[in-house]
Amino acid sequence: MTDIAMVEAAARRLEGAGRLTPLLSAPLLDEMAGRRVFVKAECLQHTGSFKFRGAWSAISALPEDIRGRGVIAFSSGNHAQGVALAACMHGISAMIVMPSDAPATKIDNTRAYGAEVVLYDRDREDRDAIGEKLSRERGLTLIRPYDDAAVIAGQGTVGLEIARQARAAGVGNCDVLVPCGGGGLTSGIAIALSSHAPDLRVRTCEPAGFDDAARSLAAGQIVPNQPGGRTICDAIVTPQPGRMTFPVMSRLCGPGFAVSDDEVRAAMTAAFSHLKIVVEPGGAVALAAALYRGNELSGKDVIVVASGGNVDGSLYSQVILPG
Repeated sequence: MTDIAMVEAAARRLEGAGRLTPLLSAPLLDEMAGRRVFVKAECLQHTGSFKFRGAWSAISALPEDIRGRGVIAFSSGNHAQGVALAACMHGISAMIVMPSDAPATKIDNTRAYGAEVVLYDRDREDRDAIGEKLSRERGLTLIRPYDDAAVIAGQGTVGLEIARQARAAGVGNCDVLVPCGGGGLTSGIAIALSSHAPDLRVRTCEPAGFDDAARSLAAGQIVPNQPGGRTICDAIVTPQPGRMTFPVMSRLCGPGFAVSDDEVRAAMTAAFSHLKIVVEPGGAVALAAALYRGNELSGKDVIVVASGGNVDGSLYSQVILPG
């Protein structure tokens, strides 16, 4: 299991490779939320999301002889791009298994980073089975998007930065809202904050109908999503919390939030208007919770992770330029 020593080691390996992303604020955003809002802009990380951190952590932790054989990952887009770039920077090959209906910009960018992309039908095929089969056949190391101790450690470096930046901004005793899919980012941040800023409480944020983490936390056991639903938040749609991440979230996180697609669209627009950053739907769920679930937050401040900015231009223009 991932612990704080692994997160701190991942941070040391990330030095000089990753970006220290800013903690942003804007008075008009504070006014909308009814409290001070601080946005950790991981949409400005390499490849446009926090996923680069976990990918770099996992690849850099591999023994050199194993790393040299190449890696494989499955992802709807952000983990794909993170692994592809991290592999490229290490001078090794990468194969990425992606759903055929993933946003075109994510597929194109993954190929542009030099990875071989294998497409599959997410409604009919099992990406885990595909990834494990190709891993065995080609001798590639499988880097899972969240159920991987080194990946979780890499995502936890976001939490180390939040702890330092919050102290510098005089922020404490508040909620930290995190977009949650399988829980790698959420659990990594929670591990980091529990050691370095225990007065900051992590809370999961998800699209309504895909709030498996929130429902699982409330039930005290993993409760999967029902199949067949639709949301614009493609980046954080997972069947259920991870087997490695859920125990961490159960131990360290507060109750979770679910937000509607319309609230997500409004949050994307607010991020553009007031912070001048592009945030994709899945990356905007935490900001949506800050803006529309304020009566359920504790403290006069809130910290929000904007986890990614990889959104198709056509969708983004529809969101910020309606009608």
